[in-house]
Parts: sequence; structure tokens; C-alpha cells
Amino acid sequence: MGLQLYAMDDPTKVTIPYPAQTRLATATINDVPTHITCISFADKIMLTITQNGKLSQWLTVPLQADNPTSADPHFNLARDMDGDSDSLLPVTRFQPRTLLGAGGTERETMGQLYASQIASLITAKNGEESRSLMLGLGLAKVDLSRDTFLEILDLITRVL
Repeated sequence: MGLQLYAMDDPTKVTIPYPAQTRLATATINDVPTHITCISFADKIMLTITQNGKLSQWLTVPLQADNPTSADPHFNLARDMDGDSDSLLPVTRFQPRTLLGAGGTERETMGQLYASQIASLITAKNGEESRSLMLGLGLAKVDLSRDTFLEILDLITRVL
């Protein structure tokens, strides 16, 4: 068997942008330098949130809507009939799954919260997004305070 050459107009040739688009953001949150990296691959969006240069937990969230009612805007209005919409609440259709690490119930809860919220931010920006989110977390401590959560989300929106 020899080397097979493909013509430029070959329909089997797949063109994938190289290198993958990468965005970075850095801020000091609770006196700790926090780094966020987002790398857009053809099949996944990889986002890492690190403090002290460490990662301790990996989660994945499929962004593709399998349930047709979850993409229906009229169906989602039913949960907000009183008109008080809080856009910070994540969409309920996302099911984050921990792949590696966790470090106890509090870290697991924090990871699930961040993964769901980031998935909601991505799909709010692009409703047709069908890739999966891979989230790497390396926060120095479990901190579910509103201010810290919002500061990290603000930093994330800079890279999405």
C-alpha cells in the first residue's frame, strides 16, 4: 500500500481550523489570581477555571437539546408566569456529569452549579450550539457566595 493523495476538491477532506481558537482572561478574585481559558474545538468547548495553577475536577455537559420541548420558548415560559425572570438561573435541561475528581459533596455541588450555568451562558449566546462543554475546575476553596459566583461568571463571559 502506498501513500494516497487527495485532490483539493476531494469531498472526503475535512477542514478543521488549526490551531483551535483560544481565549484567556485573568482577574484577582478573593485575593487569588484566577485564570480562565476557553479552547474551541470542532466537537467540544473546553473551559478551565484555575486558581494557584491547579485543576481538581473535570465535568462534561452535552449542549445539544435531545428533548424537543426544551428548545421551545413557549414551553420554557411556563416556569416564569409571574414575570419575574432571573436570567442567572441555569436552564434545567442540562445534566452535568463529573468525569474526574470532586472532593466531597460541597465541591461536587459547586462543580454542577458552575457547569450548568456555563452551559446556559453558551446556549444563550448561540442557541444552535451542539458541541459538548468540558469544564475543568481548580478553585482554591469552595465558595458559593453570590459575589464570588458573579465575579467568576463575569470573567467567563469575557472568553465565551
